[in-house]
Amino acid sequence: MLCVALVLVAGCADEPVASSTSVTDRTTTTLAITTTTSPPSATTTTLATTTTLAPLQGLAYEEVASLEFPIQMIGWGEDGSLIATKDGQVWLMGTDGEVQPSPVLDISEQVHNEGERGLLSIVASEDGTRLYAHYSGGGGGDTVVSRFTWADGALTDEQILFEHDQPAPNHNGGMLQFGPDGGLYLGLGDGGGANDQFGHGQDTDTLLAGIVRLDPNGAEDPLLWQHGLRNPWRFWFEGDLVYIADVGQNAYEEINVAPIEEGLNYGWSIMEGLHCFRTSECDTSGLTLPVVEVEHGDAGTCSITGGVVYHGAAIPEIDGQYFYSDYCGGYLRSFLYRDGEVVEQTDWTEQVGVPGNVVGFGVDSSGEMYVMTTDQVLAVVPVRG
Repeated sequence: MLCVALVLVAGCADEPVASSTSVTDRTTTTLAITTTTSPPSATTTTLATTTTLAPLQGLAYEEVASLEFPIQMIGWGEDGSLIATKDGQVWLMGTDGEVQPSPVLDISEQVHNEGERGLLSIVASEDGTRLYAHYSGGGGGDTVVSRFTWADGALTDEQILFEHDQPAPNHNGGMLQFGPDGGLYLGLGDGGGANDQFGHGQDTDTLLAGIVRLDPNGAEDPLLWQHGLRNPWRFWFEGDLVYIADVGQNAYEEINVAPIEEGLNYGWSIMEGLHCFRTSECDTSGLTLPVVEVEHGDAGTCSITGGVVYHGAAIPEIDGQYFYSDYCGGYLRSFLYRDGEVVEQTDWTEQVGVPGNVVGFGVDSSGEMYVMTTDQVLAVVPVRG
């Protein structure tokens, strides 16, 4: 299956899969995506509102910036929002929606920007004085997590907090996010190649193939917090839950929603999605299985792109819904996770269209949601009437 020819940052199905690899269904039940193009009613969402907004007719995209390979947007307090591009630059978008002509951070000379490598994620400290970045080191492309200080309108004084070897150029993971405990969490893939060739998926003696907890001050040793993930390009903390969009290989993409607790095992490479990987039967005891599975071929699906839970003020009707897309499919879908179940699955693609290869999501300082393709930053806006 052709995939990386598209320079896929999310880490899809690698090279063509060896003919000896097979994926066999182990169950007749699967979580299909409900194709519902009408927006959910405000009466069925989690947010009660007494505003005088006109009825929501749907969603739409509005381009706010044209940049080369934007991969993430985060809020940056009263100054606006920061947009990271894969080449190693970070741009400030003011509250007026204008992107400043020069980056506030440029580490492009030390970032290995090729294929799935590059500047992969950024996150701000709560007080807005520091920025943390995950990037592929310029030497051999290994994982680096650094901290920068905001001063005089720029980010300077890099302090490297974490480094880790990467045995292959794909499955480098991506996301950085602060957890509710104040820890800094990093998603790392299984080391790359195909078929979990390094055996990291179920190896708890490595930090690869999991979510790693880091000390934002660099004082504590890194901890393998959760494991059994193939390439968690994006995850999201929401209350006492973590949402993880894990990129699949042969046939299935998956979204996990699980408690924020140490030691969970998501099953790779015993499982791919809800199915045994390479065998017709497998032992699933002790595994945390996905709540949503998307089969390859469903609207062009090849590599899942998560995903944020929306809490902005502009569209209260979709408050609490988790949105996601796919690099190849380019669709926009969402679901609500309520009482341990996925409900209100909605496909918004007919309304918003397919903007291209979707590589990331983001939220601005007001909590509004954005979608990033390989050359655009798109605001998700309501259509009312």
